[in-house]
Amino acid sequence: MLKKIPAALARPGMFIQKFEGPWLSHPFWRSSFLLEEPEDLRKIVDSGIPELWIDTDRGIDVPEAREPLQAQAPQQPAPPRQVGSAAAPEPAPASASRVEMAAELGRARKLYEDSRARMRALFSEARLGRAIDPQMAGSLVEDIAASLQRNPWALISVARLKTSDEYTYMHSVAVCALMIALGRHLGLADEQIREAGTAGLLHDLGKARIPPDILNKPGKLSEREFTIMKTHPRHGWDMLRQVRGMGEAALDVCLHHHEKMDGSGYPDGLAGESISLVARMGAVCDVYDAVTSNRPYKKGWDPAESLRNMARWTGSHLDPRIFAAFVKSVGIYPVGSLVRLESGLMGVVVDQAESSLLTPRVRTFFSAKTRGYLQPALIDLARPGCQDRIAGPENPADWGITDADSYWQ
Repeated sequence: MLKKIPAALARPGMFIQKFEGPWLSHPFWRSSFLLEEPEDLRKIVDSGIPELWIDTDRGIDVPEAREPLQAQAPQQPAPPRQVGSAAAPEPAPASASRVEMAAELGRARKLYEDSRARMRALFSEARLGRAIDPQMAGSLVEDIAASLQRNPWALISVARLKTSDEYTYMHSVAVCALMIALGRHLGLADEQIREAGTAGLLHDLGKARIPPDILNKPGKLSEREFTIMKTHPRHGWDMLRQVRGMGEAALDVCLHHHEKMDGSGYPDGLAGESISLVARMGAVCDVYDAVTSNRPYKKGWDPAESLRNMARWTGSHLDPRIFAAFVKSVGIYPVGSLVRLESGLMGVVVDQAESSLLTPRVRTFFSAKTRGYLQPALIDLARPGCQDRIAGPENPADWGITDADSYWQ
């Protein structure tokens, strides 16, 4: 059976029937073949091909994905506020200069702690009906952007470890960082990246108007509660439009980050490219941080597992091209992902390689053969002469591993 999938979901063992787009847009002399070599997978990833067709009768299928956190039903549409061009620009190459992950982690943790206090104050002011301070928000965006300039993954990885009771505040910080990283990878201008970061920081401000017993409920929301929860985008939009000088991107993302490509989102039921570029970016970043974070009612998914599941939601929920760029910005195996190497060693990704998304640094600590812990060791898969390769991502729960995050920090 032929099946169209996002290129980010391609794995060795799949039979590639054809690529989306013209023949010259992909790096292979043939378009139908069994994907066996990691090098061919790397070429697919690096080429920027958004989607491809596989034949499940001649190769493996994609794994079953979990469902999103909540079903989202549309409300009556209102006139949309449009920001940015409809089409996503071509991805930009990664910066050639950056500090190592370990060198930035300390500063990222300090920034994380500082941003927690600043976001608590911002939400408190919003709850009291006071106007937010745009200078405070802008200053925090600049600090986050500076951390990502030094290392694109340190702050994003630290923010993923937020506790469930601080999710509302720190989710906004994480989405800000993800928006900046994605904007840089898409090749947006500096001012557009700053606006995208501000939009990410303020996108959930409307939750300050949601009753705490609904916002922090440790279980599935009732239909009535979910109806109330769905009012937060418009609450936030109402608050932000009162702020002098607030950019259109922040207003747009605040109102439309829960819209879906198939039109089933809320609050306006927008579909496809009627959703602005920056709002489609916001949807991807919002979902990724939501599914990787610990919530009052669920434990966060492993980063690599989250990307596999999100790839199944492209087209209906998420923009496939924006998602493909997002994967490149965080890595196929983001920092903190549990992976199994071909040698049978297992470990967590601790840093990305600039040369290839398939050869990160991995700290091994577990044996798939003995199902036991080992002395931790750092392996740089991009090092010349390294013979080991990633066989695939693993779910920590399947191996009884509960402390994977402690090995990359």
